[in-house]
Amino acid sequence: MSDTPQNSNQPSDFTPRSKFLQTMHERGFIHQITDEAALDDKLCSSIVPAYIGFDCTADSLHVGNLVPIMMLRRLQKAGHKPIVLMGGGTTRIGDPSGKDATRQLMTEEKINQNMQGIKKVFEQYLTFGDGPTDAVMMNNADWLNGLQYIDFLREVGQHFTINRMLSFESVKIRLDRENPLTFLEFNYMILQAYDFLELGRRAGCMMQMGGSDQWGNIINGVELNRRIDRKEVYGLTTPLITLASGEKMGKTVDGAVWLNSEKKSPYDYWQFWRNSADADVGRFLRLFTDVPMDEIIRLENLEGAEINEAKKILANAATTMCHSAQAAKAAEDTARSAFEENSLTADLPTVGIEKSALSSGINIAELFVLSKLVKSKGECRRLIKGGGAKLNDQKITDGDFNVTLDDLNAAGNVKLSSGKKRHILMKPE
Repeated sequence: MSDTPQNSNQPSDFTPRSKFLQTMHERGFIHQITDEAALDDKLCSSIVPAYIGFDCTADSLHVGNLVPIMMLRRLQKAGHKPIVLMGGGTTRIGDPSGKDATRQLMTEEKINQNMQGIKKVFEQYLTFGDGPTDAVMMNNADWLNGLQYIDFLREVGQHFTINRMLSFESVKIRLDRENPLTFLEFNYMILQAYDFLELGRRAGCMMQMGGSDQWGNIINGVELNRRIDRKEVYGLTTPLITLASGEKMGKTVDGAVWLNSEKKSPYDYWQFWRNSADADVGRFLRLFTDVPMDEIIRLENLEGAEINEAKKILANAATTMCHSAQAAKAAEDTARSAFEENSLTADLPTVGIEKSALSSGINIAELFVLSKLVKSKGECRRLIKGGGAKLNDQKITDGDFNVTLDDLNAAGNVKLSSGKKRHILMKPE
């Protein structure tokens, strides 16, 4: 492969004609594109199949994965064909991009288990089927697991230079920090490029999309298609999405914001978006909802307390898309009851606790730790000292207080609150 790819951003005065690129620019999805003018022509003249790969490293995706999912949604809404590529093969290696350490190798059984967990997310965002613009799901294990090593090296390996591979950020970061990069991981970029080649042959794929950290890998695939199959294909990346605070998208003090309801309740998911910083609301509405642009412009210009209207619209739209309209309404109603009307509702997240523990009495700090509202007893004591801990909507002042069956509310639960926005029901079992 050449050391300098002939792919670059289009000059800033370029105005796309295709609905897809217009939408992507308007909503802030684009970081880099290979030959945007040619891609725009292709998007205007034909249905363009495009793919994004998802390795099966966990049994659910999280909101940090939403940008690529939404890119596939935008593609389909613009009249093109999304390809969801499950990394059943590449997960066996692990993508070194953005990682300081080697990923722990996973068993085939665990990979397949994770794959089943993340597959169902896509049905909420895409329409699957046999039509020309219906989404399809493929698994790169179908071609990677059966590769003959020598044949693969002869066909594909000859097009990669070590010089070029050492120049990629994912490699340079590891080497600069003197962290080991295994030969196994070093092969990941070649396999990803080969995925693009195979998808072109099997599904007519013309474009790969991904985050900005995937630019080098995508360029590899673009050039491999050109060299081996003499086929012009394209790449598109999105900017790194961070919160206004500078933190990585998808992470909170409680951990990842998962998309599967089994790992993150629709209520907690709704709350994540409702609690967005004022400065993030307009950007998040653009990226993560289908709210029309004129309405987004109105909402992001609201000031003071009125910005809460925009946050509720964001939370409802994002939760409806990920879960359902019913789940979004239930979450909003629960929030209104819990926060605005200060009443108890059965739709709050519930954590079980052994009845025997309440029979003998359990320290309030220990109960808060079990609820996962705090990570330690010390954190709970600080919360109590700051006046932010409540039991059944009553402020807790004694860190040595023991909760018993006498403290159950009318519904037979114990309601714990951390501040005004985080509530849990502890249910005796």
